[in-house]
Amino acid sequence: MTNFQRYNRIVRNQSSMNHYQLVIVVGLFFLSFVLQQSLLPEGLYSAIRAGNARELSAYFNANIELNILDKEGVYSKLQAEQILKEFFNKNVPNRFVKNHEGGKDESKYGIGTLNASTGQYRISFFMMKTGFGEYLIHKFIIEDDNN
Repeated sequence: MTNFQRYNRIVRNQSSMNHYQLVIVVGLFFLSFVLQQSLLPEGLYSAIRAGNARELSAYFNANIELNILDKEGVYSKLQAEQILKEFFNKNVPNRFVKNHEGGKDESKYGIGTLNASTGQYRISFFMMKTGFGEYLIHKFIIEDDNN
């Protein structure tokens, strides 16, 4: 075997190895992208972080079960927006951390911790798929989390 033939064999082996390395890197990149995808719209979390009841209400169903500390009931979208606006005015958000989200085809949920001017609160919400294929909040809960 000549030196030229040895050189070609080495280059071909390195080339195929580089091809496999490239496939692995691209696969890992794609996997990391998929794992970072949120199940729920980022705008929903942004609205909570900002304490923006109007923006948050865009994700509400026409009627929503609302449980905020000691106030519980089923409200229209507009009523729920006003109740949340009062809550955010009294408890100005400083930080919101998404703790967990999950769901299946027909329903999804999110749980997070809101640090506000008056303390810490646990926020949970449950979304259901509508006939139009969009997910809307049917239940929204804010609980005192000051232990």
